[in-house]
Amino acid sequence: MSVEVTRLKNGLRVVSDRIANVETVTVGAWVDVGSRFEQEEENGLSHMLEHMAFKGTEKRSAYDIAEQIEDVGGYLNAYTSREHTTYYARLLKEDLELGVDVLGDILQHSIFDEGELERERGVIIQEIGQAEDTPDDVVFDLMQQAAYHDQPMGRPILGTIDLINQFSRNDLTGYMADHYKSEQMAVVAAGNLDHDKLAAMVEKYFSDLDFKRTKNKQTAIYTGGEKRTERDLEQVNLLFGFDGISYSDPDYFASQVMSMVLGGGMSSRLFQEVREKRGLVYSIYSYMGSYVDGGTFGIHAGTGEDQVGELVPVIASEFHKLAEYTDEQEVNRAKAQLKAGLLMSLESTTSRMEQLGRQQMIFGR
Repeated sequence: MSVEVTRLKNGLRVVSDRIANVETVTVGAWVDVGSRFEQEEENGLSHMLEHMAFKGTEKRSAYDIAEQIEDVGGYLNAYTSREHTTYYARLLKEDLELGVDVLGDILQHSIFDEGELERERGVIIQEIGQAEDTPDDVVFDLMQQAAYHDQPMGRPILGTIDLINQFSRNDLTGYMADHYKSEQMAVVAAGNLDHDKLAAMVEKYFSDLDFKRTKNKQTAIYTGGEKRTERDLEQVNLLFGFDGISYSDPDYFASQVMSMVLGGGMSSRLFQEVREKRGLVYSIYSYMGSYVDGGTFGIHAGTGEDQVGELVPVIASEFHKLAEYTDEQEVNRAKAQLKAGLLMSLESTTSRMEQLGRQQMIFGR
């Protein structure tokens, strides 16, 4: 990786990873704000703002934004997490400047048209409905609520229908003014590009950002608990969550290996014991979900209602066994899986952009 970093006069970071043997580039604008920065009455505002950024600027309509990127065969998208919001474009290398221009425009000059806002409410409400009909989404939101009771970290990223119906244009402009500051942002690109030219483009198209954020995230404190909801489904979806560790914890990489040994593939202990030997599930896996200042460790499985009583003790038993012993072969296998996954991801300009963006948001480097 050939990574270069420039900090512009307005505090905005420009980060690039040059990959000479590809014909494409992915450029992303990362904002250090997500749902954990929201007050209770703001829940869902980060995500709604992400949607509305594509709905027209002072010089481009919503259709213009999509058309100009797609006219050159590009792809434009965005996503909101609990800690970050990312807007990105994947383009041919010769169209990089268009991508930087469009990203700068939507993040500084969006007009948040009232008509577009009313239409987008409906879109987001449909997205919430889709999530409510997806058992995996439901159980992960319930786990967050139990893990971080009555805290921003525990609230759903999408917000609630009641709040979505209440948000006004002033709420959006105020939230953007509070959080979309150059000091808390980075423009990150990976692909066939020249860093100095990228920095000049960003300086040109991101010149209207204010510098310093006025509001910060709340500390997340793990509380733990239990959440259940009744649904008319064929399976019971279970998620066992535990207090985890942050990205900067000395045991972060060891925890990734541990999770891989326990539930990270077809050769993992959980998959072999629960699915292959007992036939209790179709899918079971473990994960370590880290944040800047903490995290959660979890095991997710789906099984029939009659099998829950057998499944839970087996999972608990595998936890105990993991604490008692690991053998060198399974540890080496887990390391190889993690290493291979990382190296394979480096073949994608989008994955490399995302890795660099997360590094900037989490560690500032």
